[in-house]
Order: sequence, then structure tokens, then C-alpha cells
Amino acid sequence: ISGTNAHVILEQAPTETPALAPAETPDRVGYETSVVSLVLSARDGNALRAQAGRLAAHLRETTDDVREVAHALTTQRAFLDHRAVILGNNRDELLTGLDALAAGEEAPGVITGSGQVERPVFVFPGQGSQWTGMAHELLNTSQVFRESIAACEAALSPHVDWSLTEVLRSDEPITRVDVIQPVLFAVMVSLAAMWRSLGVEPAAVIGHSQGEIAAAVVSGALTLEDGAK
Repeated sequence: ISGTNAHVILEQAPTETPALAPAETPDRVGYETSVVSLVLSARDGNALRAQAGRLAAHLRETTDDVREVAHALTTQRAFLDHRAVILGNNRDELLTGLDALAAGEEAPGVITGSGQVERPVFVFPGQGSQWTGMAHELLNTSQVFRESIAACEAALSPHVDWSLTEVLRSDEPITRVDVIQPVLFAVMVSLAAMWRSLGVEPAAVIGHSQGEIAAAVVSGALTLEDGAK
């Protein structure tokens, strides 16, 4: 409502679509539409196998929807160090996997591992992590960082009309999006190179936005040239 004349537009309320009733057959006896994952965790291997045995017995004694069980396992249980995931297309496959885990045997669709990570994970952020003057000191003090920035500048140069080094050494705020993101990409890749030169190797990498591209380059999934492109 605004101005001298107030206008009100009345429309018929949209017809609500009734919620679909739960399927009556797939939940109880098996289903073919998607893979379900049962996530288990425990403090040690023996407890993990015992939990698998209890869950298998429960599923045989009840008609619980296995998808609801899977949801509860991932949202209502703590994640402890010893972990397993049982994958199955239907109830029988999940039970077979649970039985194998309970017996300490390998089976298709049964994945085990530890939640303990001995090495760090490199996390690369998206836009907004930049600031004026970032990397000034590293450019002056770290040869590895400086050489990586030079390699990034060479990889970016066919695609941009500005100098990466000049942007980083400038005291002016970085405001152009088409500059911010490649600059952040280069800084992240170069930081990873510096950490590795000091003996810090990641167990995994993850990133958001241009951080995804940096993570892909650091992991070796992309070359530096392809990442820059």
C-alpha cells in the first residue's frame, strides 16, 4: 500500500495439495527406488559388531520402516570412533550386511572405518574471506608461497587483464568479483603449498565456491591450469 491511492489485490487462495500418504508396501517388505544406508558407530570393534547383531534382530522382529531406522541412526545417535555403513536396496540386503558385520566378515555394501583422522583436513572458504593487504608478509618471507603465487599468476594470465601480484601488493580494497575469486583461489592454493613444504599433509580437502576449485587443485583432481581456467 503506498501513495495517495491504496490498492488491494484480492486473489483466490491457492489450492493446497494434500500430503501424500506414506506408501503402504515399500516400507515394510522392501523397495526398489533407492539405496538406504544404515550408519552404525561404537567405541570399539566388538561393540560395533554387537550393535549390528542387535539391529538385525530388531529388524527381523518388527515391521519398522528401514528408512525411518536409517534416519534415526544418523540424527539421533552420537558418532563414535569405530564406524560402519551398510548399504542395501531392500530389507533383505540390509539384513545380509548387518549379519556379515556382526560376524566380522566382509560383504558387498558393508563399509567400515575409523572416525579418527591422524592428519588435518584443509578447508577452503568462499568469497568474503579476503581482506586488504592479505598475503603481504608471506610474499616477502616465504619463498614457497611466493613461487606458488607466481605459478598461479602464470596460469591465470590467459584469462584476466590484471596482475595477481600487483593486486596482492596493492593497499587498495579488492572490490571486483572477477578479481576477488581468482585471487582467493591463488592464495588458497599457495597457502596449501606452504603448509606442505613444512610437512603438513592433509588427509582430505574440502571447499566452497572458488574454494572447491582450490581443493580440487590441491587434491590433484585438477591441474593448476585447469583450475585457473
